[in-house]
Amino acid sequence: MTVKLDITKLKNSKKKLYPALLHSVSTVVNQHEEFRTAIDEKGEVGIFSEMMPCYTVFHKDTETFSNIWTEYSSDYDEFLDRYERDMESYGEQEGMMAKPNPPANTFPVSMIPWLSFEGFNLNLQRGYSYLLPIFTFGKYYEENGKFYIPLSIQVHHAVCDGFHTCRFVNELQEVIDKKRE
Repeated sequence: MTVKLDITKLKNSKKKLYPALLHSVSTVVNQHEEFRTAIDEKGEVGIFSEMMPCYTVFHKDTETFSNIWTEYSSDYDEFLDRYERDMESYGEQEGMMAKPNPPANTFPVSMIPWLSFEGFNLNLQRGYSYLLPIFTFGKYYEENGKFYIPLSIQVHHAVCDGFHTCRFVNELQEVIDKKRE
């Protein structure tokens, strides 16, 4: 599913966009078991008590991406501090996992800031057994005085359906609307 989120209030605040979006998505993910459900290495289904975002950073000089994960905190300022420390320590590191040893309770978030899109889909090699959600943000844009950002949400139908995804989007919009200075 791909939706457009109204980020006008967030964009007009003094908050940094990417960490604010990461925190917002993580907040809603952590409120619902269906977004914390996974299959472990033994093939057993379980629910994580908490999830952390594993997000992409772009290296302009090599035109490559790396992943960094940041420990989640429900307190935005604490999360932002952790995010900034991780970016300072690992943001320039190249390779698939710039920050090593990602825990099992991470979920992927990507940002494609060069293009706004109306649909986006990933095909995963382990797609049938990957139950965690995947989030991809696109380039934000202005329309009629408001700012919007596309978000693609990929979920596994074994744990989520349209109801769960729509509830997620509605709650995410509420969380984003509250992220003001």
